[in-house]
Amino acid sequence: MFQGMGRTQQDLLGALLYQAAGMSIDELADHLAVTRTAIRQHLAALERDGLIVRGATRPTGRRPEQLYLLTAQGRELFPRQYQMLADLLIDEVAGLIGRDALLRLMRTLGRKLAADMEQQVVDEARIVEHMNQVGYEAEVFFRSSGEPEIIAHNCVFHHLAAAHPEVCELDLALIGALAGGTVEHLECMVRAGHVCRFHLTRKPE
Repeated sequence: MFQGMGRTQQDLLGALLYQAAGMSIDELADHLAVTRTAIRQHLAALERDGLIVRGATRPTGRRPEQLYLLTAQGRELFPRQYQMLADLLIDEVAGLIGRDALLRLMRTLGRKLAADMEQQVVDEARIVEHMNQVGYEAEVFFRSSGEPEIIAHNCVFHHLAAAHPEVCELDLALIGALAGGTVEHLECMVRAGHVCRFHLTRKPE
C-alpha cells in the first residue's frame, strides 16, 4: 500500500480515514504541521489520482470551508484481510461439503464467471484479455507446432490453491467455458511450476 507516496500524503490519507465526515485545508494543515500551500498541492495530486474527493462545504461565519473525503479507492490503500476471510470460508466449505462437492462448486463458479464475461465462445486472445482484467498476467504462447497455449504468470488464487488444490478447478472451468472446450493444466505454480500453462481442446463444431 502507499507505494510511491510520500510520508505527508500517507499521513494526510490517514487523517481523513479517522475523520469520515471530512477535513478542511486548515484542519489538515494544523494536524500535519505543514503549510496550507503544501496541503493544497497534496490534495490536488490525491484528487487527481482518485484517492480523495471534495465533499460538502461547512459554514464558518465567514467563507465556507471545503471538506475533503477519502474515496473508496483511497480506503483500499489501507490493509484489508480478504485473504484471511477467503481462507476461513474455503476451510469451512471444504469441511462441510467434502472434497468432491468442493470440486463441483469451483467448476460451477468458473462457468458462472465465464458467463458474466461472454455470451459466446471466444478465442485465446480474448480469453487472455479477460484473465488480465482480474490479474492473471496472461499471454498466448504458440508452440513450435503453431498450436496456441495460454500462459499465466500470476496465480490469483495462489494462497488458497496451495491449501486447497480444488480451487484450480475454477481456472480450468473459466477458461474451458470461454473457449467452448476442455482444458489441460500442463504446468501449475502451486505444483512447483514456473507458470500456469493451459492447453485448450475445442469441441468439434
